[in-house]
This record gives sequence, C-alpha cells and structure tokens, in this order.
Amino acid sequence: MTLYYAAGSPTTEISDEQMREALHLVLEQLGERKKVLTLPPDFTRYNSRAGQLTCMAYEFYGSAMTDIMPALGTHVPMPEWQLDKMFPGVPHDLIRPHRWRDDVVTIGEVPTEFVSEVTEGIWQQPWPAQLNKLVWEGGHDLILSIGQVVPHEVIGMANYNKNIFVGTGGSKGINESHFIGAAYGMERMMGRANTPLRKILNYAQDQFCRNLPLLYVLTVVGARQDGSLVTRGLFIGDHHDCFEQACELSVQVNFTKLDEPLDKVVVYLDPEEFHSTWLGNKSIYRTRMAIADEGELIVLAPKVGIFGEDPQIDTLIRKYGYRTTPEIMKFMEENEDLRANLSAAAHLIHGSSEGRFSVTYCPGELTREEVESVGYQYGDLDAMLQRYAAEDLRDGWNETADGERFYFIGNPALGLWAHKDRL
Repeated sequence: MTLYYAAGSPTTEISDEQMREALHLVLEQLGERKKVLTLPPDFTRYNSRAGQLTCMAYEFYGSAMTDIMPALGTHVPMPEWQLDKMFPGVPHDLIRPHRWRDDVVTIGEVPTEFVSEVTEGIWQQPWPAQLNKLVWEGGHDLILSIGQVVPHEVIGMANYNKNIFVGTGGSKGINESHFIGAAYGMERMMGRANTPLRKILNYAQDQFCRNLPLLYVLTVVGARQDGSLVTRGLFIGDHHDCFEQACELSVQVNFTKLDEPLDKVVVYLDPEEFHSTWLGNKSIYRTRMAIADEGELIVLAPKVGIFGEDPQIDTLIRKYGYRTTPEIMKFMEENEDLRANLSAAAHLIHGSSEGRFSVTYCPGELTREEVESVGYQYGDLDAMLQRYAAEDLRDGWNETADGERFYFIGNPALGLWAHKDRL
C-alpha cells in the first residue's frame, strides 16, 4: 500500500510536461513490466487529462502496453474520431471495448450484513463485485487506472475504484450501485469521499483484488479565472490514501459554495461531450443543491439527440420519464422492466427536480414532444442562445441586456454547486 506521488493545491498549475515527468518517475520505480493494461475513462471525461496520461504511459511502455480499455460503464464505445482526439498517437488496435452485459465475471460478493449496515438498511442484499474478464483474467503485470476525481452524483466523488467496478463492471453490479446511490440520496453524498457506495467498493477492492497489480493515477482539474482548464493536482498510488488526498483537493477546487440560492441557472452542454440526457443531466445533478425553490434551470444542449446512451435504457427513459422519487418507486413495484434495470431507475430519480424547480431543456436534436413526454419543459435552442449567448458568458453571475440576472455554468461535469443552507 504505497502513495508514490502526491502534489497539488487550489492554486497549483501542473503542466503536461510536469505530469509526464511525475508519471514516468513512478513507472521507473515500479521496475520492468511486460504486459500492461490501461483503463482510462471514455470521451465523456475528455477534460480529465486522462487522455494525455494514457499517451504518456504508452510512450513509456511502448509494446509492453498490450491493452487499453476505456472504462465505458454503460456508455457506447468510442468512435475513431474520439480515440484520435483523446489518445493521439495510440494505435487503435490496442483499444478493447467493454461490453458491460457480456464480458464480465463476478469475483466475489460484498456480504448483505455489510451492505445493509453502510446503507442504513436501504439495500439489504449482497453486492456483486464484477469486472471485465480482461481485467481479471488477462495476466497483466500492471493495471493502470487513470481518471479525474470530481464530485459525483452516484458515489459522492468520481473515479478511483469506481473506474474498476463500474467503468469495467457488469450489469448487475452497475445497476445496483446506481440504485443504492439514488435511494440513499444525492444531496447526502455529492462532494463526500466516504459514502455508503464507496465503502462497498473499498470492501470489494480490499477483499477480492489483492492479487491485481492495480495502480491509480488520479487528477484534479480546475478552471482559471478566464475559464480555461488547468491540472491542479496529481496523485499516484495503489490504495485509499491516493484517492482520499485527491478528494480533499477536489472539494477545494471543484465545489462552489454559494451565499444565496439561485433563482435562474443557465447551463451549457458542450456539443462534443454531451449527446444524451444520460450525460447531460449533470446539469441537474450538479446544480440541484444550489437552485432555489420555484427556481428555473435552463439547459442549452446543442447536440443532445437521445435520452439513454444504451438503447434499452433509452426506451425505459422514454416510457417512464423523469418523475418524482415516489412515482419512480411505484413504477418499479409495478413493472418488471424497470426492476430489471435499476441503473435506469436511479437515473430517472437523479434527473428529477422532485417538483422543487423547473427544468427547461433546449436540445438541438430532440423534439418538443420528446422533451415534454419525459417531464421537462421545452425551450427553443436558437431563441435561448440569442438570449443567453454561451460564447459571451463567464462562469458565475451574468446579466442580459434587459437586466435579467442569472448564474451561468459552462460545463457542469467540472464541479458541484450548492447553497450553504443545503450542505
């Protein structure tokens, strides 16, 4: 259990060259490796710096890096243009797809007693620890898990062993993990490292993964005053200390605590990064603790054209919609298709304002009928972009020409916003 490298602060700026030097120094300490598997996130985490770090690891290992598996979770495989942009210079024939319904093995079960205790009785079943077969059976002498630590709606803080058990996990483990997070409550978890689901994943790692040669490479990414992104922290290690130190920094860098609740919030979803409400609803997850009762959230979504990344989940979202938690729980009781897809049920709960504030979606590629059918208000994208010209706005408070005051967020994936009374 070693923390090989830890550097960062809320004002630190780590260049790509400094990241390369730090990563290569650690890899040199590990000694020769002959078969390396790298697990970066997919393109939905493009800003994580994980793409650059994957390229740097490939530079170091060359032919000894035999496999690269983007930790897709339930997301669709990366097309070639995304691979080229995120992993420039890395041969595509090293890329392995993760098929979360097929290519997995259950390596153990976290006992019911432990799960029930840490979830306060919300989930009273054993949790299956599942991994892609390549991770478990590939015979690698090093597994590099690379990613960004940032507040997250399902587990409190993203990455670390979530990249393993969810990013390369199976349908049962993913479904149940998402539902545990939703049932326990986002507001009780977001921005916290030691949540019920994290305790479950830590148990699984400690008990079942002792023989896996895991090394975690974790970044903390923040924004400068001008909105440009910068690496604030880099942490490399093989156990919980690595993650916990990254979390401490991420809370300082990525968690915006507001003195007043927000009556109107405008969020922009980058067209390269956000194509579905499955991903785009970070605009809801990450702002819900900041929005005032009876407030309004406007989501500018130029390339959102589907609901679920997975066709089966997309169908369920269209069928049931983003309703309140009691409604979703009732749908689950009455419908086997939703009970069999708990991650979809969790997502529907996450995407609801619970009737407390309104959500106006302004998609480029979904119709008014589609948006309204799942429970959101529809906004015309062109009209909204004329009023809220994203390219001219700064993160934080802005004002329209006619004096309307609103709070703008240029990328909801980069942080968490909360009013101090909801902490």
